[in-house]
Amino acid sequence: MSENIKTTIKCWAEDDRPREKLLLKGSAALSDAELIAILIGSGNRDESAVQLSQRILMHTFGNLIELSKLSIGDLLKFKGIGEAKALSIIAALELGKRRRRSDMHEKKQITKSDHAFEIFQEQLAYANFEQFAAILLNRANRVIRTVAISDGGITGTVVDPKKVFKLALEFNATSLILGHNHPSGQIHPSEADISLTRKMKQAGDLLELPILDHIIVGDEKYYSFADDGRI
Repeated sequence: MSENIKTTIKCWAEDDRPREKLLLKGSAALSDAELIAILIGSGNRDESAVQLSQRILMHTFGNLIELSKLSIGDLLKFKGIGEAKALSIIAALELGKRRRRSDMHEKKQITKSDHAFEIFQEQLAYANFEQFAAILLNRANRVIRTVAISDGGITGTVVDPKKVFKLALEFNATSLILGHNHPSGQIHPSEADISLTRKMKQAGDLLELPILDHIIVGDEKYYSFADDGRI
């Protein structure tokens, strides 16, 4: 048997065909590696698409959040992954993030810090650089929308309070929740974080647009200024 023959999904044993398995059992029955195998379609001379997908996942310890942080260049380092396959993986993961954000943003009511964290996590946790965002709320503490404020580097980002409150006024918000990520995963607030939060709270009080909380996101965990009694 030619080495090339085994690299295409069509030639695998039927039990090993992710597409057929999806048709017969539904997408929930497939492993992460099988779903990625459908995206890339084929492996390389030494691995099937599923085996290649398993190796890619092993690189990120099976964590899809970490996988979504890989760049096109990172994916191209895997034998059998060309630009088209890398783009397919990145596009699919981005769609997944956007779908979850859309579900969360359907006028969700924020009643505790972990509700805000769920929204910020989808927008901020996947970035390799620091980003700042704000959740705009109506009088019932329901989400109007989440807005991106600024992008920065690995250790910080510059936030212009005027931009934050301008957006809040444009969308008729009555209160805000601030959020930013720490790419290091460390969620303890820095002195700059504390100073900015104090400054934003004072400005919000003057404008009658109160800052209800400031969430620092670090992958699967977070810090809440409100929960810690610091806002």
